[in-house]
Amino acid sequence: MDITIAHNHVARPLIPLQQHNDAPAVLGRDLHAFLEVKSNYREWFPRMVEYGFVAGQDYASENRRVQDSLGREREAIDHVLTLDMAKEVAMIQRTDKGKQARRYFIECEKRAKQAAPALTEDEIVHQALAITARKVEALEARNQELEPKAEAYESFMEANGKYSVGEVAKMLGMGQNKLFRELRNAKILISKGHLYNTPYQQYMHHFEVKARTIVHTNGQETVKHTTYVQPSGIDFIARKLNVYAFKDVA
Repeated sequence: MDITIAHNHVARPLIPLQQHNDAPAVLGRDLHAFLEVKSNYREWFPRMVEYGFVAGQDYASENRRVQDSLGREREAIDHVLTLDMAKEVAMIQRTDKGKQARRYFIECEKRAKQAAPALTEDEIVHQALAITARKVEALEARNQELEPKAEAYESFMEANGKYSVGEVAKMLGMGQNKLFRELRNAKILISKGHLYNTPYQQYMHHFEVKARTIVHTNGQETVKHTTYVQPSGIDFIARKLNVYAFKDVA
């Protein structure tokens, strides 16, 4: 069902659609190309995933043959996106291309529902069970992947369930000062002012900041902020800085 929308009628293909798990889907690289994103695909797609999409549920990774700007073929990672994810990713761009893509996917879904034959009750139950089984398999695979990491996390965890930046630096195989510097350079931590080395608001959910008042001998009071890392922040930092977690503890 490769269609486009122009003047309220079907015209020509806009973004190629795929069939994945018996449902229409779209390739991440096709969507990236249509949206005319300036950053390359390897940088762009992980940023999109950070909006809360889940591997095995919203998208799947695939190795595919792709062409570069000179027409040369090579192996590269691509992703198959559900139409729900594709619609949200298109909306995130906040561009005319993004709006056009979103309207296109909505029209694709509408036409798919119109063309789909009515299912019997047994078929509906079978489909629901199949979808549930796929989600369970994906979650089990994710749990197996995260289990060794969880054991390593526990060895560094503070009593309050958070991690100091120094301990996270050890996990990532670097010194504390270097990690602070890298986080400031990546615009994750604030680089100046009284909130120095604390996270920007958009990243706060990966951190926790504790403030304490210091009374000096002259009676003057100053506030000192200490940044801690939430469990979710470790993988977030590793991805942002393109380093492997647990370099020294795995």
